[in-house]
Amino acid sequence: MSVMKCVALCLLPFLATAALADCPASPDIAAQETALLDQARAAENELAAQPIRQALWRLWATAPDEAAQALLDRGMAARSSYDFLGAIRAFDRLVEYCPEYAEGYNQRAFVNFLREDFDAALPDLDRALERSPRHVAALSGKALTLMGLGRADEAQEVLREAVKLNPWIPERGLLTVPLGEEL
Repeated sequence: MSVMKCVALCLLPFLATAALADCPASPDIAAQETALLDQARAAENELAAQPIRQALWRLWATAPDEAAQALLDRGMAARSSYDFLGAIRAFDRLVEYCPEYAEGYNQRAFVNFLREDFDAALPDLDRALERSPRHVAALSGKALTLMGLGRADEAQEVLREAVKLNPWIPERGLLTVPLGEEL
């Protein structure tokens, strides 16, 4: 092996990291998110709210650039095929590259939730919600994670927040006291 080839191979990990060093700011989705959440609250039933929920997912899953989108898509594909370690590797790279992009943390938390590693999922859900406080899926995921940790009262509080934003999420059935009936 030539010296030049050896140097190039040794530098490759550093060059790849440098190429991913400058993630652009996450897209400003606040106005679209507000409009969709308003539509969800106004929906007459779960069927009418379903396309709104899908539009919210598309909004949250729009990464800041092509490199971030590729990592997100790779992680989601790995998760879908139950390659949880591959998914975590992709999401680790995504949050390293785009530390302000909420969906990277949310997706990594989801993989850990599926692995029943609730202790690992919870901090990522908190990070996602710090960056995107109205991320209904992260809120409902946090509620489910808290349930998995046996923290039912906290889970109910978080789930109530999620249902207030979108009353048609599937997890609404887990409320012990329906919204509007609390003391």
